[in-house]
Amino acid sequence: MSKAAVQPALDPAADPAAGGPVLDPSDPAGKPLSSGGWSEALIQLDNAYVVPPLESAFVQPAGVLHADGRYCPEGALWRKWRPLTTKPEKPGGALIKLKGKWIWGGVLWQHFGHFLAESTTRLWALDQIDDADGILFIPKRPAVGEHLAGFQQGFVDQMGCDLPIQVVTQPVRVEHLLVPGQGFGLGEIIRGTDAYRDAVHARFATNIAAEGGEKLYISRSELGVGRGGLIGETRLETYLAAEGYEIFHPQKHSLDVQVARYKAATHVIGAEGSALHMFAMVARPHQHVAVVLRRKSSASNFIEQHLASFGGREPLAVQALRRIWMPDGTKAKRMGLGELDFPQVERDLTAGGFVSGKAGWADMSDDEVVALMGKRAEKMTAVDTRKRRQRRALRAESVGDSAS
Repeated sequence: MSKAAVQPALDPAADPAAGGPVLDPSDPAGKPLSSGGWSEALIQLDNAYVVPPLESAFVQPAGVLHADGRYCPEGALWRKWRPLTTKPEKPGGALIKLKGKWIWGGVLWQHFGHFLAESTTRLWALDQIDDADGILFIPKRPAVGEHLAGFQQGFVDQMGCDLPIQVVTQPVRVEHLLVPGQGFGLGEIIRGTDAYRDAVHARFATNIAAEGGEKLYISRSELGVGRGGLIGETRLETYLAAEGYEIFHPQKHSLDVQVARYKAATHVIGAEGSALHMFAMVARPHQHVAVVLRRKSSASNFIEQHLASFGGREPLAVQALRRIWMPDGTKAKRMGLGELDFPQVERDLTAGGFVSGKAGWADMSDDEVVALMGKRAEKMTAVDTRKRRQRRALRAESVGDSAS
């Protein structure tokens, strides 16, 4: 039935005296790890329950139950240190029954970046299973229903998979459910297990040929700044175009075109965001990558780790913000607007071999910054990050002097 032996499921009620695992019911399987463990396990459940979430929430009771109603912790979606799906109640009444053998895909996100990082995490099992009838997901947001977006179908297609995808919005019984461990995600697992990375490298977009120039800037400038972004990104685009970079807006292109451009480029600069997760899926060691950060966030670190692990080369992190403008009344980092320190951006990219360093990039005036934000500026407060960087540099220099 498969190329790998199916392993037994973890049992939260296992008897320690009998040599079974000792598991905390609130943390039933432990977080997934790139080193392996249950992240690379493949188990089969017969007559399993699949229970979608009832309400839209960050943490939701939803997931997979054994035939006797016991929770299957290997089916949970983890982020960082905790599961976002927790044990649901065993559903009662007459349920739809799915015949055949289905692969548990997990939680289906509509957000592009979260789909890549948190809905593709079990597709490594496509390398292990050759007789499944389809892939089974539950929606992250119940109101979305059974909707399957083009980019979601496109990613699975590019994994060399022609299995049907089914999104269940009501509890179902599944004759045979194959549950692969979470081999990827947000947290330590962002580096991917060996099985996940190997599957992506061997299968993803192998039929797409490289097409495009050697220098590529992956832009966010046409996404708007309603949910955070870079102030002055169009100026950065002008500077980079003068250095020979194609300004690429991935949302305007099909997945195939995106992948073709990403494969062709030898020097890639990207505004920190979801598109870099896609680039990481096809990144290779000969490609030089720079990430222009727009905020101070663990999300930035996850993108950098994803690029390094899958591409085989550490990206250049361009931490060159003059100020971060935050909407009054919120501390959510994703809502902040990063104002670029252009001289520093040019110095960093020059040191990394991405630009010539001969142009002399200039900062925007305060009037230009306010004009770019428009009316939004009236409800924003700026934090001067340049001064923070200067203070850190002085402290580091002082420590170095004292050590010598």
